[in-house]
Amino acid sequence: MSGIWGWFGGGAAQKRKETPKNVILDLRTNMEMLQKREAHLSRQIEEQDQIARKNVNTNKTAAKAALRRKKIHEHNLEQTLNHIATIEQQMNAIESANIHQETFMAMERAGKAMATIHGKLTPAKVDETMDKLQEYNRLNEEIAEAIGSVALGQQVDDTELEDELEQLQQQELEDKMLETGPLPVDNIQRLPAVANGEIKGKAPAVTEDDEEAELRKLQAEMAM
Repeated sequence: MSGIWGWFGGGAAQKRKETPKNVILDLRTNMEMLQKREAHLSRQIEEQDQIARKNVNTNKTAAKAALRRKKIHEHNLEQTLNHIATIEQQMNAIESANIHQETFMAMERAGKAMATIHGKLTPAKVDETMDKLQEYNRLNEEIAEAIGSVALGQQVDDTELEDELEQLQQQELEDKMLETGPLPVDNIQRLPAVANGEIKGKAPAVTEDDEEAELRKLQAEMAM
């Protein structure tokens, strides 16, 4: 028989039918049927008890028959309750086993995933990769330093810059002196007499202190 099921796919169908979910559904269906039987037997027991009470003094035969049927219903009810308890235990056991199985399968999948990851990731490979990264960083710094050390375009001599800066300062000083107007006659130093042609003798030398004094005087006049 199992061979025939195998030919027509019955084995696979039976296997699908016996999955934990389907088994639990079947047990719940049986549970509902037994609960309905329990309710029916309870009503029958109550009904026979009423019949016995009604005929206990007037019709003992009917009362005994009712009690006999009541006993049978009570026995069937006890068996039904036992079946319900057994099915409840089986459902709880299957549900618990199914949870255990699902948990184990999840852990097994996690283990396989970790094995796949660690199969390509080892401490030696990590160290090798870190060494390569450090080497690349050092190479990058060396390249940056080499590029920064190359002078691009025409270089300007610092001496030329200093001379040009000094000329600008002198020009600015002269411009300020022109803006202040002519100095008072008393403050103008006398120059040597000039004959027709060359200047006889040397002009008096202007000391650095005289220049400083003159500059402070200009600054005072500008402040006015």
